[in-house]
Amino acid sequence: MAKVEEKKPVVQAISDAVNGAASVVVVDYRGLTVTEDTELRRTLRENNVAYKVYKNTMMNFAFKGTEFEALSDVLEGPNAIAVSKDDATAPARILAEFAKKAPNLEIKAGVVEGQFYDAEGMKAISSIPSREELLSRLLGSLQSPITNLARVLNQIAEKGGASAEAPAAAEAPAEEAAPAEETAPAESTEA
Repeated sequence: MAKVEEKKPVVQAISDAVNGAASVVVVDYRGLTVTEDTELRRTLRENNVAYKVYKNTMMNFAFKGTEFEALSDVLEGPNAIAVSKDDATAPARILAEFAKKAPNLEIKAGVVEGQFYDAEGMKAISSIPSREELLSRLLGSLQSPITNLARVLNQIAEKGGASAEAPAAAEAPAEEAAPAEETAPAESTEA
């Protein structure tokens, strides 16, 4: 009975960690060296991703009745979870990038914005750029036509001294010719 009471705070801590999370990713960390694990934790922390190792039974209890319950099927062997409340793709992206340097790190599955993804699905999620990167790409796309227009207008203004005077001179004779044509028919009717 006393053991159950000792486990409740751990289950509550896991529940609090995943409550309101944009994504939770389960990884198998076996085979990572202490140096690799330290570097991974630092990288995740710098990107506002919580990373913690819990017992599978504790995670099962915490996930029960939530959108993360589907992760219970992959909770075998030693596991850790990476949780992000801000950027839904950050855990998958960072873990997949780190797994290139440390092949012992295995992404098992994850839940991103309420949707369960297996290991293959998490690979696809990891290729999605961060929100900031997508916004900067959008801004660049929007600025490109404006920048090009500004360049063209600037070039026209620089060349405009000679070019702008020529069309003005060409228009002046056309305006003078028009009144002469109006008077010409009037003279021909009098004759």
